[in-house]
Amino acid sequence: MKKMKKDLFFVFIPIVFSFLACQNRNDDSKVVVCVPVYGQSLALGEETQRITNLDSLNELYDYRIVGENLKNEFGYYDCSPVKRKIKRVLKLSKRDFEVSVYGMAEALVNELGKDTMVCVFAGGQGATPINGISKGTAPYVRFLNDIKNAKEKADEKGMKFYVPAICWMQGESDMYDYTNVDYKQKLNQFSIDINKDIKAITHQKQDIKIVSYQTNMLALCNEFCQNEYSLYETSIPQAQMELVRDNSFFVAGTPTYFLYFARERMHINAISQKRVGYYNAESVISIIRNQKHRGLYPKKIIAEGREVKVVLDVPCPPLVIDTIEVCKVDYYGFNVVTASNESIIKDVVVHGDTILLKCSQIVKGAKVRYAVNGQKGKSGYLRGARGNLRDSQGLVNAAIVPKKIYPMHNWCYQFDILVE
Repeated sequence: MKKMKKDLFFVFIPIVFSFLACQNRNDDSKVVVCVPVYGQSLALGEETQRITNLDSLNELYDYRIVGENLKNEFGYYDCSPVKRKIKRVLKLSKRDFEVSVYGMAEALVNELGKDTMVCVFAGGQGATPINGISKGTAPYVRFLNDIKNAKEKADEKGMKFYVPAICWMQGESDMYDYTNVDYKQKLNQFSIDINKDIKAITHQKQDIKIVSYQTNMLALCNEFCQNEYSLYETSIPQAQMELVRDNSFFVAGTPTYFLYFARERMHINAISQKRVGYYNAESVISIIRNQKHRGLYPKKIIAEGREVKVVLDVPCPPLVIDTIEVCKVDYYGFNVVTASNESIIKDVVVHGDTILLKCSQIVKGAKVRYAVNGQKGKSGYLRGARGNLRDSQGLVNAAIVPKKIYPMHNWCYQFDILVE
């Protein structure tokens, strides 16, 4: 009986490897475009259940979507490499999360040529502030090792390999735990470090762009008060918006307040992960085509007595106040707060690319805010920090997830700006 078991084992192994070999057909590919996501638990898909059928997806696209081993192996990114490998072999469903790069890969492989393979995976570490995933940390080293591994596999196959961008999903821990770091400086330094370190691996000339989402979970923070003049919590989403707007290394992904959150708390659900992936794919395509994908954010603030004009960069006019996709909030998410912690906003009017805010007092020295609100302990489109302002891109661009159409409007980035 023991001999029979041994014989069966040795028969089983070749069958498994033969099956896996069939699962990795991509012999015609000549280029590998690698776009991973990096950050904390949202990057890793925490609290989701995978809805992407990667097997059927790869059959459809001739196995041109691959993971960090350049094989059709995915998931368990919150585990160590050894545990990750074991869980993939056993195909365990527990903690096989939906991550944004699955939706992104599907969109990218549709746009790129049949000679192009799309390599995606997730890196980082849950419940970790930016200092804990920056250069020199264990998550950062693991992330670079995954990129290095993918590059080596591509070299073995004689394929060109490059990283046009990485997608950034981090910031919640720095808000929730009040780390009081200069988040803008830290994230900017990360972009410089990751560029240098990835280029050392890939030897590419192109810069590696950062496709940045925006965290909007203000109302989860214990000390948050929307009419407080000085708010640490807004410094993180504000930094993300300013880098996307002003820094050539950064490209707009999307804010998150219009999405569905698990338990209305910190993590977006599986459908929202996929939707974020489609937004990120738009940005990556623009990078590959040497364009900059624009988000919807303020260009300048103009104070005139008791009125303030917010002039916006609108990627796809016209601007729309939408109270269907996002539950209506006071003044559609806008607020003007004085140094004495008083809200003075009275009315909101849309004029072309400009939002006119009418106030009860002189606005100079006050702060103009958008999506700085929300019910205590809540996130998302229903009761979280949110706003109702979007453009009209969704009239011409939409995502189907799964079998339901979601218009891909650009929602306005959250902001908190001093009127000077």
